[in-house]
Amino acid sequence: MSNTKKKIKILVVDDHPVVRKGLCSCLASRDHLKVIGEAVDGQDAIRKVAELAPDLVLMDIYMPQLDGLAVTERLTREAPNVKVLILSMHSDRDCVMRIIKAGARGYVLKDAPPDELVRAIEAVHAGETFFSPPVARIALDQFVSEASHTNPLSRLSQRERQVLTLIAEGRSNKEIANELGIGVRTIETHRERIMDKLDIHSVAGLTKFAIRNGLTPLEIKPGEPGRPAA
Repeated sequence: MSNTKKKIKILVVDDHPVVRKGLCSCLASRDHLKVIGEAVDGQDAIRKVAELAPDLVLMDIYMPQLDGLAVTERLTREAPNVKVLILSMHSDRDCVMRIIKAGARGYVLKDAPPDELVRAIEAVHAGETFFSPPVARIALDQFVSEASHTNPLSRLSQRERQVLTLIAEGRSNKEIANELGIGVRTIETHRERIMDKLDIHSVAGLTKFAIRNGLTPLEIKPGEPGRPAA
């Protein structure tokens, strides 16, 4: 009885009978795993979760009735204690990100070795996340890309950041031009582009932005050396 209680109860959801049987056969050889049911589509999965109360749902994405994305979203709302581990052959970025945002705790590719699937089940059941290496790379690349686009500094070129820093330090266009070794007109163009990209149209606003984003450590008050009079 104690051994049975320790087993991870799994519901296998896939619309292909051969895949379901193969998964059940693979997991049956592991003493700590127990497949308690199978579902043939998304609607069947919802019913079986309510009926069998699995610890973990091992789920395909593309199925009739409801797809894996819709099922995951519903389970996240209606059965938050049931963890979802996606098992799919698809690794395109849009599919990966949609299913992660839907609430899946893991994503394993169908061509992964059996030991990887078992590790994923163990990790997700323990409250962790698990993604096959190709899926993890896709997710990481996407999150890094999204983070860079939400950072206003990403809109500026390296030269524009240099110019912004010197503006925040109170340098005139001529002083900036001399320091960077370029023409005053070029500095004026950089200043205009910086203001347009950041939608900030005053030196005071640019200075505050530079301070908030760590381009210059201290605000130079009007009247201090290097700060032109307002």
